[in-house]
Amino acid sequence: MLNEQPEEQMATACASAPILVGESEAKRREALVKNSPLFSDIPGMECREIASAAHERHFTRRQTIFLEGDAARRVVLLTGGSAKIVQLGQSGAEVILGVRGPGEVVGTVGLRPQDRHCSTALALASSTALIWDSAAFEAFSQRSVHLRRNITHILCQQLHELEERYREISTERVSVRLSHQLIRLLNQLGRRVNGEVEIRLSREELAQLTGTTLFTVSRLLSDWNQRGIVSTRREAVSVHDFQALEQLGETE
Repeated sequence: MLNEQPEEQMATACASAPILVGESEAKRREALVKNSPLFSDIPGMECREIASAAHERHFTRRQTIFLEGDAARRVVLLTGGSAKIVQLGQSGAEVILGVRGPGEVVGTVGLRPQDRHCSTALALASSTALIWDSAAFEAFSQRSVHLRRNITHILCQQLHELEERYREISTERVSVRLSHQLIRLLNQLGRRVNGEVEIRLSREELAQLTGTTLFTVSRLLSDWNQRGIVSTRREAVSVHDFQALEQLGETE
């Protein structure tokens, strides 16, 4: 059991020592973030300056990154691994609002230090991240038109994703919602394993993402497995036939 809250741990880490980053480390960090939407079109020197102002942090699988209600004192950018953003219902049931992969911001970027997180973030796998003090990051955004534009674009994308998923939950059958969600996850978290693309999420997490039950997801995946579209194992789904998966979202 950890003694400090996640935000307090990050605050302690960020305040423990000044950041002294050499040229080789600055270039390594630039390479880590240059393909992130947060750093799109930002010139190399400016990119290195911003990345060098962050602290690097490792999160173990299932470790809490921040809790709902925490003060939003940090900006967290994944450089490896994955995370999920969750809320709990009154009954204690968990709902996954979204997942994040390498190059994506965990939480909502652009929050003020006095704001509080409205959700909880947990590492789905062993993960690494660059973490900025929110006040320092805000100072960078005030100086950089590219960074401000990228923040706005990320916020719009997050809103669009939530709107799209809400529409699907309200109007589409579960089979359509699940196929659409798997396609999103392939583009976001998919990784090559033995020549196939694998998504490291459990059936329960897929149910939480699609607004349905574990039983329904298990039944659908079992049917799709028999048809050779996917195969499943504990906490992972492998896609064998991407075209057939796309067609499920159009025909079922």
